Amino acid sequence: MTLARLAALHGVATAYEPSEGVTVQVPDATVVAVLAALDVDAGTPEAVAAALEAARRAGEARLLPPTLVHRQDGPARPPEGLPPGTRLRVTTERGERVDGPDWAGLPLGVHRIEAEAPDGRSDTGTLIVAPARVPRPEGRVFGLLAQLYSVLSARSWGMGDLGDLRELATWAGRTHGAGFVQVNPLHAGVPGAPSDPSPYRPSSRRFPDPVHLRIEDIPEYDFVGPEYRDRLDAILADAAELRERVLRKGALIDRDAVWELKRRALALVATVELGPGRRAEYRDFLAERGRALEDHATYQALAERHGHHWRSWPEELRDPLSAAAAVRADEELTARVDFHCRLAWLTDRQLAAASTAAREAGMAVGIVHDLAVGVHPDGSDTWALQDAFAAGMSVGAPPDAFNSRGQDWGLPPWRPDALAASGYAPYRGLLRELLRHAGALRIDHVMGLFRLWWVPEGREPTEGTYVRYDSEAMLAVLALEAHRAGAVVIGEDLGTVEPGVRDALARRGVFGTSVLWFERDWAGTGRPLAPEEWRTDCVATATTHDLPSTAARLSGDHVALRHRLGLLTGDLGHERARDAAEVGEWLTYLELLGLLPEGPGDEEAEVRAVHRFLLRTPAAMVGVWLPDAVGDRRPQNLPGTWDQYPNWRLPVAGPEGQPTTLEELAASPRAHRLFEVFAPLAGSRTAPPDARPV
Repeated sequence: MTLARLAALHGVATAYEPSEGVTVQVPDATVVAVLAALDVDAGTPEAVAAALEAARRAGEARLLPPTLVHRQDGPARPPEGLPPGTRLRVTTERGERVDGPDWAGLPLGVHRIEAEAPDGRSDTGTLIVAPARVPRPEGRVFGLLAQLYSVLSARSWGMGDLGDLRELATWAGRTHGAGFVQVNPLHAGVPGAPSDPSPYRPSSRRFPDPVHLRIEDIPEYDFVGPEYRDRLDAILADAAELRERVLRKGALIDRDAVWELKRRALALVATVELGPGRRAEYRDFLAERGRALEDHATYQALAERHGHHWRSWPEELRDPLSAAAAVRADEELTARVDFHCRLAWLTDRQLAAASTAAREAGMAVGIVHDLAVGVHPDGSDTWALQDAFAAGMSVGAPPDAFNSRGQDWGLPPWRPDALAASGYAPYRGLLRELLRHAGALRIDHVMGLFRLWWVPEGREPTEGTYVRYDSEAMLAVLALEAHRAGAVVIGEDLGTVEPGVRDALARRGVFGTSVLWFERDWAGTGRPLAPEEWRTDCVATATTHDLPSTAARLSGDHVALRHRLGLLTGDLGHERARDAAEVGEWLTYLELLGLLPEGPGDEEAEVRAVHRFLLRTPAAMVGVWLPDAVGDRRPQNLPGTWDQYPNWRLPVAGPEGQPTTLEELAASPRAHRLFEVFAPLAGSRTAPPDARPV
């Protein structure tokens, strides 16, 4: 019981409930390992007793918790347990001082709080004053869900880029009245080749990846000197060939090949001196991003020389402070740090241009960016913020009905104690950076704001346990930063969700994610959930990047694909029959509602009927998976596979697998017919495209 008490003090679960009425005990060895990652020794009974005594003394010594939260719609009362006569003072982030316990008039922000007890004890902490809710969109909107790398245009260099995002948003907003475009995480990938193509295991979540740059849109591109023009022209020719291999010859998207070409081109562009106005803008960018950007650029430069596994670097380079001193003494490294800072600035400027284009196209929300649940263990963020991550731990998921072995995602978790001690500074900085050019932010596995499944290194996912975070503080920071950015927040809350989590998110105004095939009356008949019974505060979709496209779902192609790859757990005939019954039930229901006037049998009409159903729900946001617009049958990611399937490397394609360019998609009669479904939301903005067959 003493180990359980110690674990509870640090938010570490000693048991969990995978389903109602079922309790699973966590192995003591797991609890001990997790506590060790939090710098708590629980290896022996004596160590446990000593840790409990140390926690008791620390609690008595402190007057304030490291971080406090005050919601503007909540009671303005001081922390509980303060000795009578304790004096409080708040220094706001603007430097204003407020004495006394009345917080009712405090401005929104992250403030410093001081407490002084009559016995002479004093303490300080962080006070987060947050709005009650995050912003919400004005009226109902529909929009597109796209994996940016997969949306190639005639100007792409082998994968979709920020120029394509700007074009996509402008076309969707002006032609079809779309209110948003949601993209995959654009976080910086781990340097070096071969790289991980998944956008959900980045090197850094704080900074975008320059692989998304449209090189020709960089102002200095036009001024590259004649002595470099032949080299630049050769790179452009190689880029055109790379694009054609993907679009016309069936090649997969090769992120590494794209980056090699862009890296060479950017080196030539960087030879152009910035004009005085651009130089002033760049300097302001450096000043605003400060130490965080310097650390990221330093990691990038050191990774070029020593590889991205920073734990194998020379000892003096493993610490960011000593590494910074080493870089300053090395002229070549200093130049590379500036180069990577400049790439971050150029990418930021093109993100801003895409956001501006979306707003100018009439989009009520604009670009929806995606926040991955974690980072690569050997990436930029873990090097720069070592104290914030739990060493020897990985985030995953416990066993469930879909995966009896659990999951290990290979992502180191944040330490909840380190976050609280810093006033959630790493989390605040991350959100502020992502929201800078976002109309909304999607948070992958939003349940991680409440708890995460930690798996000790070397153990199976079944031997993990939950570690709890201060959800009030996490949500307060989220609400504050979203309010400052005027951005909507969308939580990916699919799968197993702890009771109370969805209600807590809804109270804060965080939208959920509702996928048609999962929305059933699970507590009653098990039949498809009536459209009027769907929740309002959500993004309603037919599918996601981890699920089959709508055409594949309707046709049963996804079952055949899983069978070919050996992923089916049951008999093929049984799985096909079960899937056909589920699809048939939905199609019958769509007919009953009058949403499929053409009748079953016409796949394109069935796809439109599915989206008519989504439109009939009260969902505030309705998302259309972009590949559904042209009948793509392939998932972008097939969970449970690695080299068996080309995850994250497929361009958007038509029903026969022929890649479809952005220009062809914009002229597609099939896409136009699907978007006509949303004319009631688009209003007068919908106009026919320059249609031609695709």
